[in-house]
Amino acid sequence: MSTDNLLLQERHALILARLLADGRVLAPDLAGWLKVSEDTIRRDLRDLAAAGQCQKVYGGALRLPPPPAPNDGTLVQRRAHRAAGKSQLALAAVSLIQPGSLIFIDAGSTNLCIAAALPEMPLTVVTNAPLIAAALLERSQVELILIGGRVERGSGASLGTGALRDIDMLRPDLFCLGACGVDGAAGVTAFRYEEAVFKRRVADASKAVLVAVTADKLGTAAPYQVLAADRLAHLIIERDADAAMAAAFSARGTQVLRAQ
Repeated sequence: MSTDNLLLQERHALILARLLADGRVLAPDLAGWLKVSEDTIRRDLRDLAAAGQCQKVYGGALRLPPPPAPNDGTLVQRRAHRAAGKSQLALAAVSLIQPGSLIFIDAGSTNLCIAAALPEMPLTVVTNAPLIAAALLERSQVELILIGGRVERGSGASLGTGALRDIDMLRPDLFCLGACGVDGAAGVTAFRYEEAVFKRRVADASKAVLVAVTADKLGTAAPYQVLAADRLAHLIIERDADAAMAAAFSARGTQVLRAQ
């Protein structure tokens, strides 16, 4: 990287992106990467710590723990929250869906928008969310598969052993994963253990995983990990989402798309 002429703000952004991705940085490594002195890096880390963006430690810095993911109630209650932003995320997400593919659309209010935004094309869509299945009932070119079992009202998803057995027969081309929190270090997380187990099983069976996330969830974490950040193929974020967090995912090989 040629960074001799980086401005202070640009250098801080690069350091913060590395922190968000790795959780820690060392001053000598940063100095070599950015081609500046270790004294310069130490000043940068002091500045970032003073701004509340990291914890300065001997020889480097640690990333502060991500804040808790927002919990906005049941799926039905979440449908109206940030509705315009979710619609824009959905339009970006469906641009990645290929005709003839098998996709799994996980429960979630943003994923409900993805289902509604699907263009007319031949697809096989699997979902564990009755609301998403209902949104696709009139699509003549969509072969629809609904995963059965007990419906958990908070998430609006069928979960449990019956749903897990159904997953064993599937190998989706794309998994549209519903996320409670999305963070460069913590990865994709969920609030409920049973929900996290189901999501992880589908992710393991899928060729690629996509997450479309509103800005309030980006850089936050829920209690249970679903997927490490480097397992995410596509991340769809809002137009004004945090640039450092987007860079942290890009550094791990994730394709990051901003909704327009």
